[in-house]
Amino acid sequence: MTRHGWVKSVLLLGVVIACGALLAAWKHSAMQDSQAASANQPEPMEVVTAAVAKQLDHRPTTTSIGTVLAMRSITLRNELAGTVSQARLTSGQIVEAGALLVLLDVSVEEAELKAQEAQASLAKTVLTRRQHLSRDLATAEEEVDRARADLQVAVAQIARTKAIIARKTIRAPFRARVGLADVHPGQYLNEGTQLTTLQGVERAVHVDFTVAQQVAAGLRVGDEVEVLAAGSSAPIVAKIVALDSRVDPTTRNAMVRARIEGEPNAPAPGASVRVQVPVGQSRKAVAVPASAVRKGPGGDQVFVLTSGEDGKVRAYLRTVGSGAILGDEVVILSGLSAGERVAAAGAFKLRDAVLVSIAGDSASNQTADKALDRPQ
Repeated sequence: MTRHGWVKSVLLLGVVIACGALLAAWKHSAMQDSQAASANQPEPMEVVTAAVAKQLDHRPTTTSIGTVLAMRSITLRNELAGTVSQARLTSGQIVEAGALLVLLDVSVEEAELKAQEAQASLAKTVLTRRQHLSRDLATAEEEVDRARADLQVAVAQIARTKAIIARKTIRAPFRARVGLADVHPGQYLNEGTQLTTLQGVERAVHVDFTVAQQVAAGLRVGDEVEVLAAGSSAPIVAKIVALDSRVDPTTRNAMVRARIEGEPNAPAPGASVRVQVPVGQSRKAVAVPASAVRKGPGGDQVFVLTSGEDGKVRAYLRTVGSGAILGDEVVILSGLSAGERVAAAGAFKLRDAVLVSIAGDSASNQTADKALDRPQ
């Protein structure tokens, strides 16, 4: 290669090196400017509402399905066959104890009763005469005994006829509400015909429900359960009044009976209800809003809000052990102490150690304003 060619190659190489050096210097300057700009940018911040974990005494519960029963309830039937003479059954009506509901035709029995009363009167007169004659030794003792027996038979016949009339006169055994009925005068009723149902009208009702034998072993008479009827938002407190003495050998469940007293909104007899039954012993726990708890791969988690030495509030992720849901709150059994603040509304957008601004917290908002006012 000639001397002139070597000069041109050296010049070209020098131009390439110079361009590379200029490009590297420009890139370095750009990176420094970017780092300086990033340093002047405020730290990302999320706005959330805070809630304070409050302490409560929590007792685990299990849910059972129960049936509401009236304190007194019967199916009304006639004991004897006969034709209806009077019917005073009005569906839904409240009747007092002893009120006449249905009267069967007793005209034959009333006629027999009159004849028997006359026979008894005659027998009494004959007995009196025989006793007077016996004192005068004008008749034998055997005649007196026969007259006394005739009177006793007549009195027994009267009692039998009155009992038949009473069995054909159907009355309310207690104060109750009449169920559906379809009985009319002139209708012939066979023995044992269902007339209606009577539900006792009282300020208390029973709730029968079943629980597993392990749960029943921990229940005692006087324990409280919560009853929730369909369409009702507030539970009703009931007290356990009896526990069955045996466990069902098929289901291994035991029957429990609770009583609702003095509750005007108690469910009607026959209604199906949900019963919250306590299980085990009460323990200390805390409650937080349901919006503060989120599901994670390791279990339930909450973001705990903590202020650092610089006065900034940050959210730190913590795994907790959750329990029952009580309305809009979740019971936290472990991992959180009473008095700690957690992120509630807006917690879904947080990440661990992120800076947060608490809505409605003036101190937190002032910290956020200072961060935003920092020169860029």
